Amino acid sequence: MKRLFSLLFFTAIAFGGFAQLTEIPKQVIPKEYGFIVEIGQQMPYIEFELTDGTTIKTSDLEGKVVMLQFTASWCGVCRKEMPHIENEIWQKHKNNKDFALFGVDMDEPVDKVIKFAEKMKITYPMALDPDANIFYTFAAKGAGITRNVIIDKSGKIVYMTRLFKQNEFDEMVEVIDLLVAPRNLPSADGEE
Repeated sequence: MKRLFSLLFFTAIAFGGFAQLTEIPKQVIPKEYGFIVEIGQQMPYIEFELTDGTTIKTSDLEGKVVMLQFTASWCGVCRKEMPHIENEIWQKHKNNKDFALFGVDMDEPVDKVIKFAEKMKITYPMALDPDANIFYTFAAKGAGITRNVIIDKSGKIVYMTRLFKQNEFDEMVEVIDLLVAPRNLPSADGEE
């Protein structure tokens, strides 16, 4: 009996580990997260420079699944989350032409951002956000960083996180996996 229970337990865990989303979860963003954008909203116009000098603007991201990770070198929670982003998202999707990930560093000079990325051993592109203008396009003044915004191929915001909560992060990973999968899926607001 004990052996049967163990077998059933490990079978349940194994199948649970392979469970994947079949649609984007309906997310209710708590007001205290401080976002000023909403799920289903078209991505606001942004333009930023990467640490290598490349300029990226919203139109460059059309037709891609985009992850914006708002961060800063002084943020302890960011430092906790970044290795997960590198290993569980970037390494999996970095060669997918339909996916883009940018760490958007809040109001720090380029040399500091480069050192920060090196210290954190991350290889995804880092963007500069002087005066936190990009950040404040998505979040209220005074809102904290360590947040992610996921945008679907149609340019709509479909998922947002705040701080690093493992269950929320894991769901975000599944949302990205679902969005980059080669099939036509409805967006968070039910439109195709």
